[in-house]
Amino acid sequence: MTREQARARIAELRQQVEYHNYRYYVLDQPEISDEEYDALFRELQQLEAQFPDLITPDSPTQRVGATPQSAFPEHTHREVMLSLDNAFSEEELRAFDGRVKRFLDMPPDATIEYTCELKIDGLAVSLTYEDGVLMVGATRGDGVRGEDVTPNIRTVRQIPLRLRTGESLFDAPPRLIEVRGEVYLSYQEFERINHQRAHAGEPLFANPRNAAAGSLRQLDSRITAQRRLRFWAYGLGYCEGAEFATQWDTLQQLKRWGFPVNPNTRLVSDIQGALAFCREWNRRRAELDYATDGVVIKVNRIDLQRRLGSTARAPRWAIAYKYPAEQATTTLREVRWQVGRTGVLTPVAMMEPVQVGGVTVSRATLHNIDYIREKDIRVGDRVVIQRAGEVIPEVLYVLTDARDGDETPIEPPAQCPVCGAQVERAENEAALRCINLACPAQIVERIRHFASRNAMNIEGIGDKWTQRLFELGYLKDPAD
Repeated sequence: MTREQARARIAELRQQVEYHNYRYYVLDQPEISDEEYDALFRELQQLEAQFPDLITPDSPTQRVGATPQSAFPEHTHREVMLSLDNAFSEEELRAFDGRVKRFLDMPPDATIEYTCELKIDGLAVSLTYEDGVLMVGATRGDGVRGEDVTPNIRTVRQIPLRLRTGESLFDAPPRLIEVRGEVYLSYQEFERINHQRAHAGEPLFANPRNAAAGSLRQLDSRITAQRRLRFWAYGLGYCEGAEFATQWDTLQQLKRWGFPVNPNTRLVSDIQGALAFCREWNRRRAELDYATDGVVIKVNRIDLQRRLGSTARAPRWAIAYKYPAEQATTTLREVRWQVGRTGVLTPVAMMEPVQVGGVTVSRATLHNIDYIREKDIRVGDRVVIQRAGEVIPEVLYVLTDARDGDETPIEPPAQCPVCGAQVERAENEAALRCINLACPAQIVERIRHFASRNAMNIEGIGDKWTQRLFELGYLKDPAD
């Protein structure tokens, strides 16, 4: 790749990553899976490493998340809330261990003690305590500035409003500390909230993480209180009046101050112990009543953490091992063709409900007719689906050995399933399109898009109301 080609690709990747940062961190409406996002981010990192003179201060690799929403007051963290670099294999974890030793001028056969903590799939927050009293609760935001959501934080019953000091190692609480942790929802609470939203005709949350983020960002804290959010503490930011030798000591003191600390945390003597912990919880995560997408591995000694320091966006002394995307097997019962605002027909697999990652899944995307033919997907097939990144599931492949002969091929429709108009496929395109601009499905989707948060952001006009008002004849186009 030439330097000019790299410059163009870097610009394209930065735009994509920033867009998906905004969808994930600000809107809580991700459009792609974590794996797809990670692939974009890693490609950008690799190109910038190859062409370091093209790195700019505003590159997504030099920051943590996205700017906070204006609906809440801004809060500036006293110590930056960094993100974490990811490892996707055991080889990458061993490489992390090797980098740590090289940076500390330690021999390759030296051992480093690590803490292993489950990576909770929730919303990172920072809690500021002055003289033991909770003063501010804020989201991570862009790592430097977050959203002040203190009234909502106070509704989370697991977060102490005042630090316990009776069992503390300290005679008095620290003068000023930032406690870092994760606000999350249990699977049971997630299902309860979505059940209520379905009954009220409101759009459902895609996953527990989105539900937790949406709940914590409610302008009415009474709604947040009804959501039964939970909290795990995992560390400290700025700390004045308390010193700790290790991360393990920090976690024990957080418990004494009254914070819940995940009981599945483990102190290990070397990277082999960390690898064993990752393997164990990759197998056992289905036992948990909350979502976890990996393991965070931290150098235990605080003095070594300080020597290792950090890059612009992540500490060198910690890494997140990401589990492989979760998969499950089910039966494809029917294919429905959905019509979008541009007339594109998208095939959706309707399946026997199956649990994947703690969520019941009954629909999955089939992308387009070429994808169906390439994978030879048929109605009645036993299929393997994947919820990569907890977004819309997809059908990965067919278990052809399970076929009994009753399966039927999937044929593309010749007419639009909504309006009956002709369906066309342009040359060199995979998409099938309804050519009728007056197709009711296209009209509804255009109005939904116009009223959506990314467009005109019209409050109170969601999917259900758009459909209903169109059916009553009050809406025929966005101008209405």
